Amino acid sequence: MTYFQCLLSAIICVLLFGCSSTSANDATVELSEEQVPPNMFIVSPIEASGNAEDEPIETHKASELSIGQGRFFSYALPEGWQLGENGQFALTLMAPDKKALTLMVGNTGLPNNYPPAQFIYEKLMAINPENLQISEPQQATPVKGFQSAYQYDVSYSIQGAPCKGIVKCHIAPSYDLCVMAMTAALADASQWDGYSSWLPLVAEQISATDGAAFGMRGIMQQNLQNSTAYAEAARQYREWSQKNWQQVTDERHTSIDKQNIEFRENIGGVQSYTNPYNNNTPVELPTTYKYYWIDKQGVILGTDDPSVDPNAGSTGEWSQMKQYKRQ
Repeated sequence: MTYFQCLLSAIICVLLFGCSSTSANDATVELSEEQVPPNMFIVSPIEASGNAEDEPIETHKASELSIGQGRFFSYALPEGWQLGENGQFALTLMAPDKKALTLMVGNTGLPNNYPPAQFIYEKLMAINPENLQISEPQQATPVKGFQSAYQYDVSYSIQGAPCKGIVKCHIAPSYDLCVMAMTAALADASQWDGYSSWLPLVAEQISATDGAAFGMRGIMQQNLQNSTAYAEAARQYREWSQKNWQQVTDERHTSIDKQNIEFRENIGGVQSYTNPYNNNTPVELPTTYKYYWIDKQGVILGTDDPSVDPNAGSTGEWSQMKQYKRQ
């Protein structure tokens, strides 16, 4: 059903039924006329038209990581991301909105006692961060080809926008020199919670496939397709993708419902009230009466008399319905 069809259906519904109450015979309730208090009348909710349920159901296949291959490195590429720098010593991947990136950068010929935090600081300064803060190190699992690793939480700003991330320094000693490589997952601070579960795993999937990478032969050369680490990164990414899409869908349906409620109220035929027995969900009722009451079975009574209380002399439980307030 198109949006204009929904509007037409809503107009017809209101014009035909919006200003008339429903009799006890029309209501599917177990309540006799003798049980209805004086000056109160059984009312049925107006059937809504054009809700989100009438929209076509959108399907979404969770995104997959794809394996890319550059001159020196292979890498796991999220959907829509772009390859940035692709050289002998570094590789970067950038999100579509430019607010997240992952990278690996490394060098050989460093002293074995070179401080990992110093190496991290020097490499991160290449992105011109403001107020760079680096946490204390924690031992971590190194990527293939390295013997040890240290992990750091980082925060900084880019042109005043706060950013966060996780970086690792991977170390491969050899005689009196070593190879150091940094993997980093970085994002705008407002988006980091979504990225934190999977982007660091993607950062660690960058793998040297050419012996000249970092200026040292024989390091890494990992087959990502057969890597259990890659499989875990792909799983986390799929879960995030599906959850993210579901959130977009839910927000869209909420917006459609809100638009429909506003439209139907604006043309004057209905007023929305909350059902206290069903999570205060909105119920559309005719404007025939000023006050409405509802019981746990969903029976609704309308009246213009503010003094009437259906609980008086009744074995049931009735609650007065309040007008629905849109957020």
